Amino acid sequence: MIPPILSVVSKKNSGKTTLLEKLIPALLKKGYRVGTVKHDSHGFEIDHEGKDTWRHKRAGALTVVISSPWKLSLIKDVAEEPSLDEIVDRYFDDMDLVLTEGYKRSGKQMIEVFRSAAHRTPLHVKGATDNLLAVVSDVPVDLGVPNFDMDDIDEIVDFILKHFPISDKK
Repeated sequence: MIPPILSVVSKKNSGKTTLLEKLIPALLKKGYRVGTVKHDSHGFEIDHEGKDTWRHKRAGALTVVISSPWKLSLIKDVAEEPSLDEIVDRYFDDMDLVLTEGYKRSGKQMIEVFRSAAHRTPLHVKGATDNLLAVVSDVPVDLGVPNFDMDDIDEIVDFILKHFPISDKK
């Protein structure tokens, strides 16, 4: 069964990663298994030039996996970007909750991060989407949803768990 998905979205450099770095350990502390998916619309490289897996990929392998006793990493060429649901269904079936960084157009429930020093206006406008659950910001923002400060992690976690109740913790 596909776990619930919550997207953390914002304009560039507003604090999405910082918020996720705070949410993940707080959710883990409550006993939840949390996975994350980072969206990068510009493409990315995770392998390092000269390393064995980089050499395998450069030689033409379409899929490269590196495995150790503690982790596994997969690099796979795709003809087109899979949907968020496909990614979560394929790789996150053992999670209680999946948090995404980005995926603002996925149609999933989301929390917007807004930092006034980075941007003049938030990504969303009031009433524009039913998918916006809350705003995490350094200033009060009226988007018709609850507002939290970046340091209100316990309150944000409680809010998330009310919206995404996880009844079958393993």
